[in-house]
Amino acid sequence: MATTSYAEQANAAARGRPRDATRDEALRRAALDVMAEVGYRALTMDAVAAKARAGKATIYRRWESKLDLVIDTVNQLVHQEIPEPDTGSLTGDLREFLSAFAAFLSGPTGKAAQALVGELPHEPELATAFRETFLVAQRDVLRGIIDRGTARGEVRLDAPRGMAVELAGAALTYRLMLTGDPLDDTFVDRLVDQVLLPLLRP
Repeated sequence: MATTSYAEQANAAARGRPRDATRDEALRRAALDVMAEVGYRALTMDAVAAKARAGKATIYRRWESKLDLVIDTVNQLVHQEIPEPDTGSLTGDLREFLSAFAAFLSGPTGKAAQALVGELPHEPELATAFRETFLVAQRDVLRGIIDRGTARGEVRLDAPRGMAVELAGAALTYRLMLTGDPLDDTFVDRLVDQVLLPLLRP
């Protein structure tokens, strides 16, 4: 029997019941704030309801469990806040995407992402869902940028595309979760100029 991904399940659920998008967004933001404060394990529907000033039944009509709520929240925010640039150049696309992604991680979502990542070894279902939504989304954008660069002749055919994608994400995550150094444009410029472009260019 074929299985469906968390992203597919979320999309199917969204198609199946019309909802107030404004209210959904408020509930997702509340979940993000609570998770940033207390972490995934201590997050409860009661706390989200209190933060959003909503009834708990309102949340359960939209999401069946805490896991569903958290994954949908991360997935929706990634698609809303991280652009898929097409500036016409590899350098421009990399800078625009990584700057936006760094700003995304530096905000409330970054704190929530840290709380999530810390739980992944202990929550296999959460780990699977996180990889299928958050990680796949940012990897797909980077792969698209590199593919367009290849079509324009800006990327050599034997370039380590997969390694470039992993290094970009790893560099941002390392600063976010370990060193605490700023994810600013200066760092993004260095990452693009000193690491990614030398890996990819002819």
